[in-house]
Amino acid sequence: MLLIALNLRPTITGIGPLLAQISDDLGTTEAALGALAAVPLIAFAVVSPLAHVLSARFGMSRTVMFSLLLLGAGTVWRSLPGLAANLWLGTALIGASIAVVNVLMPAVIKRDFADRVPSMTAAFTACLSGMGAVASGVVVPISHIEAGGSTLGWRAALLWTGALLPFAVVAWIASLRSQPRHQKPLERRAASGIWRDPLAWQVLLYMGLQSMTFYMLVTWFAPIAQSLGRSEVVAGLDVMIYQLFCFGGSLIVPLLLRGSFGRFAAAAIPTLTLVGILGLIALPELFLLWAVICGVGCGAALGMSLSLFSLRARTHQSASALSGMAQSGGYLIAAVGPIAFGALVTVSGGWLASLVLVGLVLAGQVVTGLFVGRDRFVLER
Repeated sequence: MLLIALNLRPTITGIGPLLAQISDDLGTTEAALGALAAVPLIAFAVVSPLAHVLSARFGMSRTVMFSLLLLGAGTVWRSLPGLAANLWLGTALIGASIAVVNVLMPAVIKRDFADRVPSMTAAFTACLSGMGAVASGVVVPISHIEAGGSTLGWRAALLWTGALLPFAVVAWIASLRSQPRHQKPLERRAASGIWRDPLAWQVLLYMGLQSMTFYMLVTWFAPIAQSLGRSEVVAGLDVMIYQLFCFGGSLIVPLLLRGSFGRFAAAAIPTLTLVGILGLIALPELFLLWAVICGVGCGAALGMSLSLFSLRARTHQSASALSGMAQSGGYLIAAVGPIAFGALVTVSGGWLASLVLVGLVLAGQVVTGLFVGRDRFVLER
């Protein structure tokens, strides 16, 4: 499970630090490439509802396995030289395959670790953030490695982001042998009534707002850092540090959910990120400090979102249905973020309007967190 988690973010988070190289090579603007960051999110939104159906037909474990194989195919396709379409279509396939795994892994945790959902979700989220951080920090240095009289370039750097995928595939296939042969399949009907449940819509909105914030920052932090005079390599390291603190933030979620404070944890978490954004607006010269604060908040918000899929469902069938719904609608909301951020940069010629947008999104997440924090369950049907 944790090996899989290590492979669900590098192919996405590695794009931001390479935007300048991709822009120069393809002859387009970095603002236009903000749409590239939205491609996986759109794929998440389109494909996530299908994950529950595929799992009901083929079983969770097999569906996860085939999705990992497609993730590998998309990673290779995206890095193929030649047509610029390879970059976009390969990224779309990456997004589609990750979407299925994103939906099913909370249900796997609910099924296999029912008595340890917060701690296992925290470990899973930490691996997501940790490896995503590594990818952001090393893709630029990899692209500058000399080989055969020239540098490897951004294509080779993006191909590297799938380096751990073969290990995850082998480990998951090996684990299939130890799983019961006659597991109860996920019920398709569990997904039908979920769309009429008000609590499910609140979870969806919380998921969407936290994802919008994360993907705006992970895509644009490097260009912001470079505009402040930091080099391309240092800016990539800044994004890595941001995500390393996402790693740390995800680990504190089980602690926040303990006791009476658990009721307010979902609202308190985005408040921390909002402090970081306001600091970045007021004192941009302290960029790294605000990146650290935003990292802790965004990591905890992701961990909180993934925990809600299990904590607000009584069974793993309901957890899968809620996860599919929340990630479908949530990532559709999130896909607007990088595009809107880049558009505001183009129109305004600076970062202020875009950062205000992030602040407004976080304020909405705080309000939503007050509702999803209440101890309730979604309808079973």
